[in-house]
Amino acid sequence: MKQKKISLLKKVLLGVILLFVLLAGAFFWYVSDYYRAEDIAVSVLAQDDGITVQDNLTILSPSSPTDTAMIFYPGAKVEAIAYLPLLDQIRQIGVACILVDMPFHMAIFDVDAAQDVIAQFPEFEHWYIAGHSMGGAMASQFAADHPDEIDGLILLGAYLYGDYPTADTLTIYGSLNQSVEDKLDYTENVVEIAGGNHAQFGNYGAQKGDPPATISAAEQQAQTVSAIQTFIAQRQAA
Repeated sequence: MKQKKISLLKKVLLGVILLFVLLAGAFFWYVSDYYRAEDIAVSVLAQDDGITVQDNLTILSPSSPTDTAMIFYPGAKVEAIAYLPLLDQIRQIGVACILVDMPFHMAIFDVDAAQDVIAQFPEFEHWYIAGHSMGGAMASQFAADHPDEIDGLILLGAYLYGDYPTADTLTIYGSLNQSVEDKLDYTENVVEIAGGNHAQFGNYGAQKGDPPATISAAEQQAQTVSAIQTFIAQRQAA
């Protein structure tokens, strides 16, 4: 009888181990299938002027000293450097940009990454946190949890998640991104880019389920930079 119990226990343990292996395998298969950055994004990283990489951070510094910085959380399953063309333009308006390369390309695994970034760069006085898609949702969650640590929240292809004031939030989305438009229950500081879609805030190609944009990625990003510049200027003038 005792031997039968041991045999049953071994079978249960073997089953648990097998289930764990299968789940782990499925997880790693899922996260390894992500959107790669296009060549235009890779070429930005190749620049020597003002772009440095420190561990999981890519820092884009303006040509002149600044006291304002923006932390950026990438979208889910998107290679972080796909957002470099956008961030390269933002640094040209005098805002330092710090791009966070998330574990498994998913911001949900390091929501509080911004806290370490802020501690690491004490030279900046004004902090904004931004993100695209799931990265925007996690940036929104960080803002809600740490409202005293940032000056504002910037959402791209995302909507407010958590309790953070709309007055301190800029929401930008493409008119073809219906899923975001349907979830917006506020109108303050909301910018709709006509002809824009979900994916073109980054440079990683077409995204499954995303309608083709009727404007170029360059145009969508240029309008995004303009809206961000206006938002930050208004807040710093207040």
